[in-house]
Amino acid sequence: MAIVDEMVCFALYSASRATTRAYTELLAPWKLTYTQYLVLVILWTEGEKPVRELGEVLQLDSGTLSPLLRRLEDKEFIVRQRDGQDSRVVNVSLTSGGRALQNDLAHIPAQIACGTGLPDLKAAQALLDSLHRVTESMQKISSPDT
Repeated sequence: MAIVDEMVCFALYSASRATTRAYTELLAPWKLTYTQYLVLVILWTEGEKPVRELGEVLQLDSGTLSPLLRRLEDKEFIVRQRDGQDSRVVNVSLTSGGRALQNDLAHIPAQIACGTGLPDLKAAQALLDSLHRVTESMQKISSPDT
């Protein structure tokens, strides 16, 4: 066993890479990236969102989010429009093609859940809770002023 196999940080990194690789394979027929898929999931479940809110939820800066949204718009899955009340705000919403894609990709969450190897929803929720705690704790270390 290598020393990195005993490090929590490496286990998190390795699990994250494996999960992202699985999503990459599952999303390949639609030429979607994992982060593009996440944008679609948010819009499917929450509806129209300002670009700023999408960036906050996904923890992405505008330099990363804008090209990602442009590619989704080029594929005609989303549309970006300036808000009628405040032209500084750009809202993102699904097109009919983006809404239809939800049915095409409906199998993915179950495949990913199965791929985790977790025995049940209780174990999945416990892992999710632990990962949220790790994220919050690490964010405090990397941003001690907040």
